[in-house]
Amino acid sequence: MVRIFYALLMSLLIAGQAHAYSYAAAGKEPLIDAREAIFKAVNAGDFEAAKLAANEISEELAYLTTDYDSGLSEAFEKALTSQDTATIATAINRVFIAEITRRLQAGSENLNDYQTAKVLVVKSKRFFDAMAGELPGEQRQAADESLRKALEAIGNPGVFGVGKRDADSAAYSAAVEDVLKALAN
Repeated sequence: MVRIFYALLMSLLIAGQAHAYSYAAAGKEPLIDAREAIFKAVNAGDFEAAKLAANEISEELAYLTTDYDSGLSEAFEKALTSQDTATIATAINRVFIAEITRRLQAGSENLNDYQTAKVLVVKSKRFFDAMAGELPGEQRQAADESLRKALEAIGNPGVFGVGKRDADSAAYSAAVEDVLKALAN
């Protein structure tokens, strides 16, 4: 009976430790949270609440506009002013594409650091998943497949060297290019 108790206790401890291990950094994503708040407000016809939600990401928009997509902030503001749901959705997707671009480019700069590169690619996939339902099937499938290739291209450190695969920068660059091409269509 004591052996069963110890075996059960050990399995719980091991399962608890395995559950705690994660490749992705935890944390909130202001752009994803704002997207949800904006859509909720727009669907309720409360465009003032949508603008307030958009104000929460003004710093992120300014950064993305400066470094990744000039005109992004202006297009986003015009979309909110238009009070047209489709225009707002398009503007939000444009913001997400800029964020995906930012993270994938940062992943390229961090290919020598497996953990950082993986977090960046996984988080870019999170942004893609948030907008994927609004994309046509072929476009969605092409971007998803290319994101998976980018994740494969970052390699794998293996466990104690077993299963180790070095990062393939050429494959990563090609996958990123394919992701961005698919999202641009």
